[in-house]
Amino acid sequence: MDAYDEDASAPQRRRGPGAPGGPDRPPADPGEASPAAAADDAPPQPGAAAADDATDAPAPADGSASGDRPALGDAAPGGRPASGDGSASGSPAPVTGGAVPGGGPVPGGSGAPVAEGRPSSGVAALSPPYQVGAAVALAVVAVVACVHLGMVFLHVAPSNTLTRQHGKAVDEWIYPEFEQNWKLFAPNPLQQNIAVQVRAEVRTADGASSTTRWYDLSAEDGRAIDGNPLPSHTQQNELRRAFDFYGSSHDAADRPMGLRGALAEQYLRRIVVLRLVRDHAAGSGDVLARVQVRSRITSVPPPRWSGEKVSDKPVYRLLPWWTVPAGEAAGGVR
Repeated sequence: MDAYDEDASAPQRRRGPGAPGGPDRPPADPGEASPAAAADDAPPQPGAAAADDATDAPAPADGSASGDRPALGDAAPGGRPASGDGSASGSPAPVTGGAVPGGGPVPGGSGAPVAEGRPSSGVAALSPPYQVGAAVALAVVAVVACVHLGMVFLHVAPSNTLTRQHGKAVDEWIYPEFEQNWKLFAPNPLQQNIAVQVRAEVRTADGASSTTRWYDLSAEDGRAIDGNPLPSHTQQNELRRAFDFYGSSHDAADRPMGLRGALAEQYLRRIVVLRLVRDHAAGSGDVLARVQVRSRITSVPPPRWSGEKVSDKPVYRLLPWWTVPAGEAAGGVR
């Protein structure tokens, strides 16, 4: 069926002789103008060009006539926009899947996302051998931390079956670096200033001996800490904790109590020898033969509003002479 049969208002295209479906007419004389030529020479009528273009347009692929579907913008029966190639407003239909160029999924689409690559940070970004190494390192650190926390807990906990059976192992782990005490709190906070001093007996190259002056090692640490926003742990605590360890493991006559006493004496002796070597107590060619340590104890003055009276005179505690082994005389264990 021709589209012009459905739309009666559209002008019919004129068909000349010989056109398909047209009437047969005899050829015209050379001097006589044919009706088709006259029609072509006539000025175009309004609407004729649009009708010709519509006639020459190809038919829809589904075989339906162009007059059977409403034009864009027309409403379908029932007031709904006509469903066709686009919506009534002319906007394109949303994409429901697929991927854009580059591999990423379309935003808002239902297509499967493209597999992501390896993370750029963290342990997951490492290669498998390094991941194994990092996991092993973390496991070792976790085990050591758990063991240390357990040892400290057993050290400060009241006496129990574990501490009685494994007390020696706990003490070897804790002393002297990790010793814990409650002197900062009640009932007996520290009320004294304790300065550790040392002197040495030096053997010269010709065999003579001489005794050096007293070196105030605590004062040296104080000068190193004063004005230093980040003082080291050794400057703050090494000498002080070593002397406290010695005092808690010896009786009033400076006799060691068990194996801890011998360890405390050796630890304190090595520290003071290292300090003497650093201060150049022995001259060139001289050797440290013996060392002697003493403590200078002064009471902390009470506040002005307190009526407490304390002595301001220093009290000295003199320890015996210790022979310096040949391996430690040069300032370290050899």
